[in-house]
Amino acid sequence: MSEILIVGGAGYIGSHMGKYLHAKGMRPVVLDNLSIGHRESVRWGPLYEGDLNDEKLLDRIFKTHDIRAVMHFAAFSTVGESVISPLKYYQNNVAATLGLLSSMIEHGVDKLIFSSTCAVYGEPTRLPMDENHPLQPVNPYGRSKRMVEKILDDFDSAYGLKSVCLRYFNAAGADPEGDLGEDHNPETHLIPLILRTALGLQDELTVFGNDYPTEDGTCIRDYIHITDLAQAHYLSLLYLLDDGVSEKFNLGNGSGYSILDVITAARGVTGKEINYHFDDRRPGDPAVLVGSAEKIIGELGWKPEFNSLETILETAWEWHSHYPNGYRGDEHG
Repeated sequence: MSEILIVGGAGYIGSHMGKYLHAKGMRPVVLDNLSIGHRESVRWGPLYEGDLNDEKLLDRIFKTHDIRAVMHFAAFSTVGESVISPLKYYQNNVAATLGLLSSMIEHGVDKLIFSSTCAVYGEPTRLPMDENHPLQPVNPYGRSKRMVEKILDDFDSAYGLKSVCLRYFNAAGADPEGDLGEDHNPETHLIPLILRTALGLQDELTVFGNDYPTEDGTCIRDYIHITDLAQAHYLSLLYLLDDGVSEKFNLGNGSGYSILDVITAARGVTGKEINYHFDDRRPGDPAVLVGSAEKIIGELGWKPEFNSLETILETAWEWHSHYPNGYRGDEHG
């Protein structure tokens, strides 16, 4: 059975990846410091609790397990926070990643799937954005991811370390079987915040900015279901295991929804009123981010199965309805 190291595997995307790999007959080995992730979400393989830059722990993991590839989800990813705390982002997202890469090279593990982001593009000059779009990130989060992409280019040339960088847009939704969902503390992502409002866990939603150059004045984003993201990572893994060369792929739907569009759709899915108010724009937020995934569809055969906004919301609503207080809350509250 192939063993795959998932760093950040107790987090939102990493935990869904662990379940997906297990279903495909692989064994996920998770490394997570649980600063953001949840022990309760790691159910399909061993969990090592610790930091990405813990050289001794990484050495133990690589010596204990026959790791064939690494999937890297262990990054901080909040744009606004990165603007006010860039040191935190460069230390974790860049410096700690160098520690991981050093351990991989030392132990002869030469395949990495890297969780990148559409934030490497910055303000769009054309829509939808493809992989040839100019790379001009406008916030420290996007710059930290772009730095790692450059590092991976250099490590391929120098050490033969092959990587696939997946630049995805907004991960959303929940495991269709109800095992896993999105649980951050504090919660900053739009769809969970909308659903928390629908559940009565908060009085109203804050919408940051209603003066963007969009039809209704709110930001437009491209939402990708979490299981479709996992499928893309799995296909990228198979590609590298089959001696594929380093690549960069977008993961997007090619269409976007404004914040008010998502609120309206959520009202339809939940049958609940969702109150909101407007506040000032957050620093570092582009008005529109919509991506083209034609490259990965054509080259790796990615076939998103849950790409309607309603389906994304339905799966998220199912999980949040059963676990309104997250993984550690009692079922049905």
